[in-house]
Amino acid sequence: MQRLGKNVGGYFGDQIPISEILRNIESTASQHGWVSEDFLQLDDLRLFALRRTLVLRVPHAAIRIYISTGVHGDEPAGPLAALELLQANTWPENCEIIFCPCLNPAGFIRSTRENGQGIDLNRDYLHLQSPEVRAHVAWLERQSPFDLCLCLHEDWESHGFYVYELNPDGKPSLAEAIVAGVQKVCPIDQSEIIEGREASGGIIRPSVDPRSRPQWPEAFWLLTHKTRLSYTLEAPSDFPLAVRVNALVQGVQSSLACRLLNSSPAV
Repeated sequence: MQRLGKNVGGYFGDQIPISEILRNIESTASQHGWVSEDFLQLDDLRLFALRRTLVLRVPHAAIRIYISTGVHGDEPAGPLAALELLQANTWPENCEIIFCPCLNPAGFIRSTRENGQGIDLNRDYLHLQSPEVRAHVAWLERQSPFDLCLCLHEDWESHGFYVYELNPDGKPSLAEAIVAGVQKVCPIDQSEIIEGREASGGIIRPSVDPRSRPQWPEAFWLLTHKTRLSYTLEAPSDFPLAVRVNALVQGVQSSLACRLLNSSPAV
């Protein structure tokens, strides 16, 4: 499978009707018993989270998973993957899942990476300059810790799928399982340097020192405040949209299946 060659100097690929997709996401989630919670109303745009809760005989056995996507408005595969995952409804039974299906609807309407104010939301989780990130962080602060966080993205420059792992405590890694699952449906970026960082087999393990990042992505805030295990999944934007969606869906499913084999609930 070869790159399409559309994206030179930026993303020039598919666009999606984000308002319609979000209505479908919320409707599908409701049909399967998820609860929706708004955390920001910005003009006529809503930011909301979906929650899949469980009633277990042993409540503390539930594994808490956080998933987000749509923080960049030029990465359409994420919200579409969210819809596909919700439609499939094949979640592990002992998982409580929190899902933010689109953190930057204004960006999707404009088909820009940034929000309506020109701010890259995924560089704003330290300084909190945007209303979207301020509201998201305020909502996250009210949540209990997560056992695992998954942030779904795309990269228009990449030669294939890759994943960032933030795992400061040396927990059993999910990265290899994620890559193994995704390579069934999408090429893996085998570059030794990706986004200026050393990579091996499509896996990047960057520094987790807060001082190394003057601008925090969402994953860094989560690692600092809510989890000790975080993965950012990056689908290659210069491949067909269906391939990118499948890559993110497979990455999530592979990570959840593997996580259950090495589970120890957050405290």
